[in-house]
Amino acid sequence: MIRWLAILWVSFACGLAPGSARADELRPAYIELTEQAPGQWALLWKASANSRLGQSGQVIIPANCKIRGERQREFAGSNILTHLNLRCDGTLQGQAIGLKGLALSTTDALVRIAPIGSPMQTLRLTPDQPVTTLAKPSIISNVAVTYTIIGIEHILLGFDHLFFVLALVLLLKGGWLVAKTVTAFTVAHSITLVGTTLGWLSLPSQPVEAVIALSIIFLAVEVVKAKPDDRRLSERFPWIVAFLFGLLHGFGFAGALAEIGLPEGDVPLALLTFNLGVEIGQLAIVALALALLYGLRKFRVDWLHPAKTAVAYGIGIISTYWFIERMVA
Repeated sequence: MIRWLAILWVSFACGLAPGSARADELRPAYIELTEQAPGQWALLWKASANSRLGQSGQVIIPANCKIRGERQREFAGSNILTHLNLRCDGTLQGQAIGLKGLALSTTDALVRIAPIGSPMQTLRLTPDQPVTTLAKPSIISNVAVTYTIIGIEHILLGFDHLFFVLALVLLLKGGWLVAKTVTAFTVAHSITLVGTTLGWLSLPSQPVEAVIALSIIFLAVEVVKAKPDDRRLSERFPWIVAFLFGLLHGFGFAGALAEIGLPEGDVPLALLTFNLGVEIGQLAIVALALALLYGLRKFRVDWLHPAKTAVAYGIGIISTYWFIERMVA
C-alpha cells in the first residue's frame, strides 16, 4: 500500500513539474490610475503576455470617465503594458472599476488609485470579484490588508518556498526545533527582501532562482538520507542552514514583490505587512504538516517513514526540474 502511494506521489510530482517551473514568480495583473491634473487621469494596465488576461483582458473604467486619444501598447519583458488617457467628470468615489476576463483566469489584479491631494488607494480584484466600487480611501487599511494577503498567497502558491518549509518540517523532530528553524529562515529572507526592495542589495535573478531550487534539492536529499543514529549537518545545525538559504530565498521574494510594486509613500507598511503575510502562510504550512505527522505517529507509525520518503522524493524531483530549467533558460 505504501509503495503504491509513493509511486502515485512521485508520478504526480513528475506531471506537476513542467507546469510549475516558474512557481516562485507572483505575477498578478496590475491597474494604476494616476490623476495628472484635475479630471485628467493616466491609466496603466499591465498583464503577463503569456496569460489570457494579457491577450484579451480589458479594463472596466469608471462610468464617469471617457477615453481620450489612442491607446498605446508595448512589451516590457514578459508583460504587456497598455496606456490610456481618461477624462473623468467629478470624483471616482462610488464608481466601479474592474477587469473583464479576470473571472476566467486564476490570477488576481491589483488596482491603485492615485488622486491629486488625496491618499493613494490600493485595491485587489479576484476571479470571484472582478469588479469593485471605489470607496473613500483609507490608505493604511488598504495597503495593510492587500499586502498581507499577497504575502500569504505567495508562500502558499509560490511552491519554491512552500517546499523548502515543508522539507524542514519533514527533516526535523520536535515542534520547538521546527519553530526556531523556521524563525531563522524568516529573519534571513526578511533581511534580503528589505535590502533588495530598498536598493541596498542586488543579485541577478536567474542564478538566484537556480540556487533556490538547489537548496530545496539539498533538503530533500537530507530527508531521504536521515538516520536515527547518524545526525547529518542539517540536523545538527538546522537554524544555520535555514538562515543561509533564507538569505537567498529573500531575493526570490523581492523579485516577486518587484513584479507587483510598492505604494509610493507607504513602502515600510507594505514591506511589513507582506512579511507578516508570508509568516502567516509559513505558520499555516508548519501547523498542517506537524498535525499530519502527529497523526501518522499516533495511528499508523509504520506509515511515517515511507510517507516522509515519498514526499521528499516528490519535492526533489520537482526541484530538480526547476534547477535544470532555470540553468538552461
